[in-house]
Amino acid sequence: MTGGAGFIGSHLCERLITDGHQVTALDNLSTGRFENLENLKKSQHFEFVEGSVLDTDLVFSLVASHDYVFHLAAAVGVFNIVHRPLDSLMTNIRGTENVLEAAQLSNSPVLITSSSEVYGKNVSDSLKESDDRILGSPITLRWSYSEAKAIDESLAYAYFIEKKLETRIVRFFNTVGPRQLGTYGMVVPRFINSALNNEPITVYGDGNQTRCFAHVYDVIDAVIAIAFSNETIGKVINIGNDSEISINSLAKKIIEETQSNSKIVYVSYADAYGDGFEDMERRVPNIELIQELVGWRPRRNLTTIIEDISQEMRKGL
Repeated sequence: MTGGAGFIGSHLCERLITDGHQVTALDNLSTGRFENLENLKKSQHFEFVEGSVLDTDLVFSLVASHDYVFHLAAAVGVFNIVHRPLDSLMTNIRGTENVLEAAQLSNSPVLITSSSEVYGKNVSDSLKESDDRILGSPITLRWSYSEAKAIDESLAYAYFIEKKLETRIVRFFNTVGPRQLGTYGMVVPRFINSALNNEPITVYGDGNQTRCFAHVYDVIDAVIAIAFSNETIGKVINIGNDSEISINSLAKKIIEETQSNSKIVYVSYADAYGDGFEDMERRVPNIELIQELVGWRPRRNLTTIIEDISQEMRKGL
């Protein structure tokens, strides 16, 4: 598993080992944390390799000795994308090229993790996998992550069509939960951390933009179901919760749920990210396909998400 020490990757490592698999996690620890793998240190079924998906020889060697590849390694977070665009593009595109080429040589199935960012500024009521992408200018760096993830998807699909490689693609919509950091702009842990410390909660823009948040435990259930189903080969599949909330309402709910004295303050996009930054007003997943293929629906609501993240964060206070 590439990106195995990351937020989602570490949870997926744990689940796979619980299900009886032998797992090797590759991570360069740029945004992942070795602490995320604390529960696996003594497991005889787990190995950690510190390294990069840009290291072709390492990737080829690891893929050749395994029978399934989960590719989660990526540059993550809006701050990273805007302030380190070259590193982000190289990791997200060249890293995926390495993984797919290695998988092709060893005929190993691959699950590629993509993102709802590929939809760009499409604000449809319910974004289907086949819906159009709507993007801003290529020189607006905000969209470089979207472009890279779309290229990843096209590469994986091309390997499936031309090389008959067994690929699956999943698009995550705002996955949140324990172990996620607010450091890279992730809104829910950032808000909760501020609330628990009774510090101002900073909303970027006017707060009327809406998002849908899925608990990482639900997301892991979905990934497992997709990864080992014959019905999902060669498909791109949304994974998310279709319950929508505005960022203003999210901040108020977190204050209420954590019994915080925090106040909400507003910062313009320009001040937060620099001139020319663009955001999308809505992002709501259509999850009919995943229901149809593997019978999955999210089971945990936003209250549970806030409780679980708060409980973990309180341990460090």
